[in-house]
Amino acid sequence: MAELPNFSTLFSLDSKVALVTGGSTGIGYYIAAAFIRAGASKVIITSRKEDGLREAVDKLNAIPGCTERASYVVSNISTMDGVEKLVGDLRGGLPDGKLDILVNNAAASWGGPFEEYDDWKVAKTFDVNVRAVFNLTRRLQPFLMAAATPDDPARIIIVSSVGGIIVPHVGQTGAIAYSASKAAAHHLGRNFAMELVPHNITTNIIAPGWFPTRLANPAIEKAGGEKAAGAGNPMNRLGVPEDIAGAAVYLCSRAGRYVNGEDISVDGGSRLMNWSAAQHINKVRSSAKL
Repeated sequence: MAELPNFSTLFSLDSKVALVTGGSTGIGYYIAAAFIRAGASKVIITSRKEDGLREAVDKLNAIPGCTERASYVVSNISTMDGVEKLVGDLRGGLPDGKLDILVNNAAASWGGPFEEYDDWKVAKTFDVNVRAVFNLTRRLQPFLMAAATPDDPARIIIVSSVGGIIVPHVGQTGAIAYSASKAAAHHLGRNFAMELVPHNITTNIIAPGWFPTRLANPAIEKAGGEKAAGAGNPMNRLGVPEDIAGAAVYLCSRAGRYVNGEDISVDGGSRLMNWSAAQHINKVRSSAKL
């Protein structure tokens, strides 16, 4: 194909160095594994708990052909001191001072009735989901600039949620603070996209729907479990690791180098569901089974 001479490497992350916050479990771990499978030379994951990080890195380095490509840094980025510590630790792990990919994935969430919601939960949610994204990106900008070129920009991904687009939970299972914080993360990403693009850094947002993860499992269980929750999705299932992996690799490879400031929902279309759509989908499915 003369029109696409380098198509075979279009989705490659060969030689890239990536940092994934909250990368020891769930969506962060899926992204870290995807980056390694796509050829990244170094993937650093972070979280607060060293035991979980060590276990995750062991699994990542056990991927065939990927030994010693994953490492971890213990960090608590909900405070500025924690951000500064992480940045200092990275200086030792990145001797050339270059970071190709930053995935702001770490998140916090609590549910409960609006009238009884504790202020400390609001503060913690915004500290992790908004302030940490702002501060860590700001402090890592020099690392990203050092790796970026006009032809191959450095990449930032903010892992948000469809909860930042719609109102998925109210009442006893309400998650207003989480939803508002994720809406802020979406707009933060759009601002980054314009603020940082002169430095050859692009920013995009991935908004997952329900994936069976530690963060989402309490809500999934309240919905009746994975099967029942999946039945309420237009695609009749919950998300699986490959769904997130594909979006993240696309955005961080040459395939996504001209994408900037976009929100990509990975939710099977659940954010579009309403009574009419549900009636139509169920009717078609029922007919197809006959």
